[in-house]
Amino acid sequence: MNLEQLATAVLEVTEATGVPFMAVGAIAAGAYGIPRSTRDVDLLVAVHVGGGVAAVMKALEPLLDFDPQCQFDTLTWVRRHVGVTRSKPNLKVELFELFDDPFVLEEFGRRREVFVPLLNRSTWLPSPEDVVVQKLRWGRSKDLDDARDVLAVQGTDFLDMAYIRNWCAIHGTTERLEKALSEIPPM
Repeated sequence: MNLEQLATAVLEVTEATGVPFMAVGAIAAGAYGIPRSTRDVDLLVAVHVGGGVAAVMKALEPLLDFDPQCQFDTLTWVRRHVGVTRSKPNLKVELFELFDDPFVLEEFGRRREVFVPLLNRSTWLPSPEDVVVQKLRWGRSKDLDDARDVLAVQGTDFLDMAYIRNWCAIHGTTERLEKALSEIPPM
């Protein structure tokens, strides 16, 4: 099973549970920017609806072995559940629990169904603006590259830059935004 097949299976199973979710990480960034290689599928999952993460994990058991120990994301301190494929090559699925953070709650509320060419299907994603804000917030080098790429591909004339700038001011990431904007190649 390759990553695209795994992502498709995970999305189909998660949709069937009825638990609200959205794909985040490389899938979301690649849908709006430039796809990059990754070895995992990341989902942000509602926790108090339809059984939440537990229902999704149970539905994914035929595909994945989940670590019984819940982990905490080192950037946001949100709870995440990590599953590894039962077949080779070992690929990872991370289920992040929706948590009480003003930006994350707004991001989740603004999610939309978007066609993802890499997967040849639609799924729930954050808005491109929210991908930029979240990637700048995480601040790892691959995240900063993703933010720049989404800004470049979507175009600052078509993005709600006031929204992005407002969240960057709140998160203290305005300098990262300005650097990403300065690195967009001229068209």
